[in-house]
Amino acid sequence: MSDGGAESKPKPRRRRRGPARTRRKFSRRARRIYGAALALFVLAGIGCVRSLTSARAGRGRPVPIVWPEGIGLGEGTAVLGTAGVIEHPLLFHALLVATRPFVTPMPGAHLLSDDLTPIEVLRRLVRLSSRARARVVVPEGYTRFQISARLEQLKVCSRSEFDGVVSNPAWLAQAAIAGDSAEGYLAPATYDLFDDSAARAVADEMLGATRKRLATLSASRAQDLAGLVARYGWGEREVLTLASVVEREAARPEELPIIASVFFNRLDDATFKPLRTLQSDPTAGYGCLADPSIESCKGYSGRVTPAMLRDAKNSYNTYRHAGLPPGPIGNPGLRAIEAVLAPATTDYLFFVAQGEGRHAFSRTLSEHEAAIRKARERDATP
Repeated sequence: MSDGGAESKPKPRRRRRGPARTRRKFSRRARRIYGAALALFVLAGIGCVRSLTSARAGRGRPVPIVWPEGIGLGEGTAVLGTAGVIEHPLLFHALLVATRPFVTPMPGAHLLSDDLTPIEVLRRLVRLSSRARARVVVPEGYTRFQISARLEQLKVCSRSEFDGVVSNPAWLAQAAIAGDSAEGYLAPATYDLFDDSAARAVADEMLGATRKRLATLSASRAQDLAGLVARYGWGEREVLTLASVVEREAARPEELPIIASVFFNRLDDATFKPLRTLQSDPTAGYGCLADPSIESCKGYSGRVTPAMLRDAKNSYNTYRHAGLPPGPIGNPGLRAIEAVLAPATTDYLFFVAQGEGRHAFSRTLSEHEAAIRKARERDATP
């Protein structure tokens, strides 16, 4: 039947689609491309992670660098590359850029090395608490020069930075230390220190340990300290100076008070010539460390020579200069300081090494010469 003449609507024309086989082929190709791209991305990520966590093939050589204030990340990366600290500058620069919203390198001196992973380099530059630490043993009698060398060897801070701090007039004034260095105030102890620490922080910690010891001794040995003030006009620096000499001369703890008594006797006894001379070899040796330009110190490698003991130009030479040397010749331990505050009661004026860290002590020069002959005969015996 008709609709009363209404025109019938034409059916919409269907769009022709390609064969199902073509669609499937295209889908498989897209999946392969996507999979290949994803694989490359994953491999690149793994490569980056591996590069960031792999140590550089170095020898562990300490590398001091300075990260200047306000330097750009690209310039800083170039500094590290030139120093031989990083192997892939572009990758490290990307790491700095990616982490910049959270951490930034600390301006100033840093001690790195040529065998670090890029991640560890970053930890040290920003001084994160997750960076490695070092156990630093400072033995009794060590000089500031030996301490700074050990700190650099253990990658805590550079030798030059530490030496600069402990001889800096502004730091010494703030620390209330007279003299031209903190020698004597760097407490022998075992320290747990971060790799790439600020040299000033390390010096502050060592000085703080000494201050605590001196405060304890001031309370427990107040009478002995008062006696030295009344007798010689000495303060803490003079006590540390003589204690450092005693420390360097003694090898056995039980001999510390006896050796201290010898030096006090040399200061007081009118029969000892030249008057008030300590006559200690290690003091002359330290003078060569403090001023290597002294003629008699040329080629000094730890052995004190007769020429050094004759040289009055060495201000630390206690054979030529009466009284105490200009300052400590090392950093004494607590027992050496106590030995100066409470020396043994003896009349000894001389001592000579007898082997195994022991000494022979004598009152007269003839007794001393006999002890020297005995020591030489023992050394000559096969």
